[in-house]
Amino acid sequence: MTSEQFEAVRPLLDEYARLEGDLADPDLHRAPGRARALGRRYAVVGRIVRAYEAWQIAAADARAGRELAGADPAFAEELPTLDEARDRAAETLRALLVPRDPDDDRDVIMEVKAGEGGEESALFAADLLRMYTRYAERQGWTVELLDRTDTELGGVKDAAVAIKSRSTGAADGVWAYLKYEGGVHRVQRVPVTESQGRIHTSAAGVLVMPEVDDPAEAPIDPADLKVDVFRSSGPGGQSVNTTDSAVRITHLPSGIVVSCQNEKSQLQNKEQALRILRARLLAVRAAEAAAAASDARRSQVRTVDRSERIRTYNFPENRIADHRTGFKAYNLDRVLDGELGPVVQAAIDADSAERLASLGQ
Repeated sequence: MTSEQFEAVRPLLDEYARLEGDLADPDLHRAPGRARALGRRYAVVGRIVRAYEAWQIAAADARAGRELAGADPAFAEELPTLDEARDRAAETLRALLVPRDPDDDRDVIMEVKAGEGGEESALFAADLLRMYTRYAERQGWTVELLDRTDTELGGVKDAAVAIKSRSTGAADGVWAYLKYEGGVHRVQRVPVTESQGRIHTSAAGVLVMPEVDDPAEAPIDPADLKVDVFRSSGPGGQSVNTTDSAVRITHLPSGIVVSCQNEKSQLQNKEQALRILRARLLAVRAAEAAAAASDARRSQVRTVDRSERIRTYNFPENRIADHRTGFKAYNLDRVLDGELGPVVQAAIDADSAERLASLGQ
């Protein structure tokens, strides 16, 4: 690493000290959202500070080794090992200094929706929702159901969940892993409704958004909202509640519509709908900012195009294939049971390689 690249670390050292002071302030914890955000930022910057300190030590050891070798040739044997340790520490620091997705420390709101394919698509959407729930459990995250509409055969017409990390001091939140899951997921299998054993192709859509920690990040003017209430409905459209507890919110400036009917309380459904709406507005704002910046990095791994077909799940071959990274494996049954780690890691690795390559351009 060069001294010029170290300049990016110096302001982070100051920020780390400031964050340490802020987190020691008892008044901070009266605002849980802000405390959570500062804690995560402290973890991110701390990782860089520790890598910087490790590089300084390794570089000093290499310099000292050269001085000793100049006085006593016997020390020359140690130089390759010292240089290797210095270079390894420098590479670690360099990777951490790659521009990071600012939302990587956030929790997420995920929506899963049935697409083309009728009941089979809804059954596949239920499979995806189960897969993400089990993956979250393996990661030690919590899953909160915000809304869900089922079909008569046990499929999911649409569902929304909040997936949260239990750790407030983790450098990487749920978004760092699940942001790659947004898009169209295609399935190839014999549907339960197929009497002649023919393989059908259908699809379900997944939308992943960083959750807003503080409502002030995505302020909503009540005058911009149209709120409708109606009775909750279950499979087949039958009413499952005798009161108008379901809520539909239309954000008039953007045209975004969010409905929630999972809770029995109209107030709770409204609050859940507002959480989803804030996340959608934050996602729209982030997409607009990226599009407006002429030098914005356009990731080939994660895009904002919800119509992009990202993955195929082939049941007859027990195969899963990611069309962006080239990842392919023949353990679809285990992936659907929550063993999604290697699939996600392939996307993370491809994204990281692209970010590193962009530094040299």
